[in-house]
Amino acid sequence: MPSRRQIREAAIQFLYSADLEGGSDPAALREPFWQFVTESDRRGLAVATWKTLHHLQLAREERHEAFEARFPAALATLKADPSLESSATLLRRIAVLESEWSAAMTATARIPRDGDDEAVVAQLEPAIEKLFLINRELLASRKGFGSLLDDRPDLRPRLEPLVGAMSRLDRISDRVRMLEHPEDFPDQPELRKVRECTLSLRELRSKVDALVDAVLARKAEVDQALFAVIENYAPERVDPIDRAILRLATWEILFDAEVPAPVAINEAIELARTFGTSDSPRFVNGVLDKVAKA
Repeated sequence: MPSRRQIREAAIQFLYSADLEGGSDPAALREPFWQFVTESDRRGLAVATWKTLHHLQLAREERHEAFEARFPAALATLKADPSLESSATLLRRIAVLESEWSAAMTATARIPRDGDDEAVVAQLEPAIEKLFLINRELLASRKGFGSLLDDRPDLRPRLEPLVGAMSRLDRISDRVRMLEHPEDFPDQPELRKVRECTLSLRELRSKVDALVDAVLARKAEVDQALFAVIENYAPERVDPIDRAILRLATWEILFDAEVPAPVAINEAIELARTFGTSDSPRFVNGVLDKVAKA
């Protein structure tokens, strides 16, 4: 789960990027900001997801071969009865989807995973989403095919070899569905890495967005407090990074009862060391000390 430091660092980056003195609308900036700032974490999630998919694919290959071997005879059985044309059409669609899945897996395996974060994420994320999309349609199509056969129990003996192969493929598809939503399956140990990455990214964004919204909602009061302790204060005259740090820490001092003023000041100094200039820590310390005393 994200640490307090991670949350505050991301909040500072957003407040800086938003340029609150008339720059981009913070709401419009939010999505591209998160796309950029979480690239490293999203790469880790994408790679972990791919590794699990690859493991499932190894188990799927033999089952897919069995399906392909039994497909022609099953299709011939359905085509022999004109009343079963819809079932034959659906079975052909399932065969196409099975082949599309295999082709998509092969293409995804060729994506380099040792490049920079942006390149890996840009290629791997849409490739994985395509696999999830195919898998969702496969699950629905196989279920639909089974429903069509429910009205014709006389066909079951002749189609049982194919139905058995599809059932075995369904079990792989169920695992892929779990991988798509790992947070819904906390009892699956093989999904732990993907689940932790997914939940961490979601929680980081939720907490940072809430913190940023709280600061923006009291920006006028925060600036008034800074105006009272900084001679000739005007927001545009303060370095943008220092300004973001001062606003976050001042909001905490004034409005966050859970954060003692000394803690807010010390953490702001650390943020100034990380993001600001060599003069930033001393400047931030002096201003916030006055805010706390006032």
